[in-house]
Amino acid sequence: MPKNDNRTSIIAAYFIIVGFETLREVELFLFSLFSTMYVFTISSHFMIVTLVSVDHHLHKPMYILLANFSMLEVLYTTVTVPKMLNALLTHHKEISSSSCLAQFYFLFGFGGAENCLLAVMAYDRYVAICRPLHYPNLMSGKTILKLALGAWVGGLLAAFPPTVWISTLRFCFPNFIDHFFCDYAPLLKLSCEDTSKVLIFTEGSLVALVPSLLTILSYIRITISILRIHSSSGRQKAFSTCGSHLAVFFLFSASAVSMYFKPSSASSPQKGKFVTLMYTALTPMFNPYIYCLRNSDVKTAVGNCCTIRTKVGRTPNNMFVEKYFVFVNSKISRLFNRIYTI
Repeated sequence: MPKNDNRTSIIAAYFIIVGFETLREVELFLFSLFSTMYVFTISSHFMIVTLVSVDHHLHKPMYILLANFSMLEVLYTTVTVPKMLNALLTHHKEISSSSCLAQFYFLFGFGGAENCLLAVMAYDRYVAICRPLHYPNLMSGKTILKLALGAWVGGLLAAFPPTVWISTLRFCFPNFIDHFFCDYAPLLKLSCEDTSKVLIFTEGSLVALVPSLLTILSYIRITISILRIHSSSGRQKAFSTCGSHLAVFFLFSASAVSMYFKPSSASSPQKGKFVTLMYTALTPMFNPYIYCLRNSDVKTAVGNCCTIRTKVGRTPNNMFVEKYFVFVNSKISRLFNRIYTI
C-alpha cells in the first residue's frame, strides 16, 4: 500500500547520496579529516594482520580471531568511506541502484560478521578463564578456523534476505538518500510500499541481537568466575584479558543497536549520520589501539619486527617494516594522548 499517493512511483536506476550538506570549505575539511582517518585505519589493521601472520608467537586463537576481525574492519570501512570521500571531493553523488544494493549487502554482511566474531571472541575468553584445562581441546586450531569461517559466512548469509527484499521494493521520486551511504532507513523512506519494519526484525535479530546476547552471556559467566578468585591480583589479571574486547564490543554494538533498534519517530537524519559515523569510521580507527598497542604480546611482536637484523645489518625491507611500525605506533599514541588531555 503506498505511503503517499501524491508521490511518483518509479523503478530507480540510480540514487542521489545527499551526504553532508554544508559549505564547500567545510566539505574539503571533512574530506581531509576522513581520508586521513581512513588511511590510518587501513594501515593499522593491516599492521595487525601482518604481525599475526609473520610472528609465530601470535599464532594463538585470540590473535587469529583478532586478525580476522581486523580484515573485517578493513572491508567494512571500505564499503562506505571511499564513496563518501569521492562525494565530498568531486560532488559526484550519484550511485546506481545495483551499486547501492551491493553497498547495502556488504555493509550489513561485514557488520554482521563482525558481531558474530565478537561473540566467538567472547566465547574464547570464556573458555580461557572458566575452563582453562579444557582450552587446548576446545579451542584447537581447526576449531578456531571453523568458528571464524562460521562468523564470516553467518554475517554474509544473514544480510542476503534483507537485500533481496529491498531489491523488490518500488521507490518514489525524488530519489535522494539522506545519508552518506545506502542504509536501510533512508531506503525505506523512499519506498512507496508498506515496509512495516520487517527489515529491522530480520537484520537485527540475526546479526545484532543474537550475537550480542551470546557475548553478554559469556561475560556474565566470566564475571561470576572471576569474582570467585580469592587473589586480587588474579582477578585484576583476569579482567585485564577481557577489558579490551568488552570496550570494542560496547563501542560497536552499543552504537549499532542504538541506531537500528529505536522508534522511527525518535530518529533524525543528522543524528543518524553522526551515530553511523561512530561505528563505520571512528571505532574501526580506535580498535587497533584498544586491542593491540597496550597488549604485551603485540608490543613484543612489534619490537621483534623493528629489531630484525641480519649478520650484515638491516635489509631495506626490514628498515621499511621498522619505519612503518614506528610511524603507526607513534601516530596512534599521539592521537590518544590528545584525546585524553581534552
